[in-house]
Amino acid sequence: MHHKAAIILHLFRSEDGYVSGEYISKKLGVSRTAVWKHITALRTDGYCIEAVPSRGYRLVSSPDCIDPHEVTSQLNSTIIGTRLEFLKTTTSTNADAFRLAEEGAVEGTVVLADFQSGGKGRRGRIWASPAGVNLYCSVVLRPDIMPHEAPQLTFLSTVAAARAIERTTRLTPEIKWPNDLLVSGKKVAGLLNEMSAETDGINFVILGIGINLNMTADQFPDDLRYPATSLFLESGTQVDRSQFTSVMLHELDLLYSDFLAHGFAPVRDEWLLRCNASGRRVSVSDSGTECTGGICTGIDLDGALLLKTDDNVLHRITCGDVRVI
Repeated sequence: MHHKAAIILHLFRSEDGYVSGEYISKKLGVSRTAVWKHITALRTDGYCIEAVPSRGYRLVSSPDCIDPHEVTSQLNSTIIGTRLEFLKTTTSTNADAFRLAEEGAVEGTVVLADFQSGGKGRRGRIWASPAGVNLYCSVVLRPDIMPHEAPQLTFLSTVAAARAIERTTRLTPEIKWPNDLLVSGKKVAGLLNEMSAETDGINFVILGIGINLNMTADQFPDDLRYPATSLFLESGTQVDRSQFTSVMLHELDLLYSDFLAHGFAPVRDEWLLRCNASGRRVSVSDSGTECTGGICTGIDLDGALLLKTDDNVLHRITCGDVRVI
């Protein structure tokens, strides 16, 4: 969105009632004709703006879109969101963030998109990404950690997403190892990280975050491997996408700052409290074939699932699908 158009929206939301064209032109330092052009552009973008002679303009309604200006104005963070890139359409925010990171993007750079034509899930799966309803987000991080520690950051983003859901809805999500969020047993979010690293350190990590906010039942693909849902379907209430985005990025900022200061332990403890498998009997399968079953005793410092089988042997699970029995 054009910077001046974003300022006009801010004026509408900060003033009570109508805002005169003269007041807007003074704030923007442009002519009344230029103000009218910006108003017309906003209407084209889906904003309903009423114009009344000698009174001015009034914002009646906004489209269901993520407004980068609103996200930025509500975001109180130190690292995450220092740079915000918003795209109406893209193939994959992870691919965009990866390219920006290779070009030297600062830590905390966030790529948001309204629509993805090639959203990616875990193990090469497709993440359904229709326009106008969800959150598709990727974050550039440059932590001073070893490559084998990078999976810890996926757990961090999962906890951040869970906190954001609790703060903005009355829902209580559960975490499904390693990187899914469930509501009522159905998948509502998936997290995926990608990395560029050398033998002795990390160049950068991309945290990919996909959360089904306002998706309706008919927008889900028919060939889903597991049942999926959205916050709207579970709560019956539309989610303000800009507000949710700012809350989620703020929680991620808090958790990442804590991670840099205190390591993985605090994030791991909260993750375990939210995990649906902690202390319960589970089965683990890979490619649909059941491999083993036992009690989930937690995760190790690399994020691997710890599974104690009936013969009292502790197994370290690094991939597969975990189901609570």
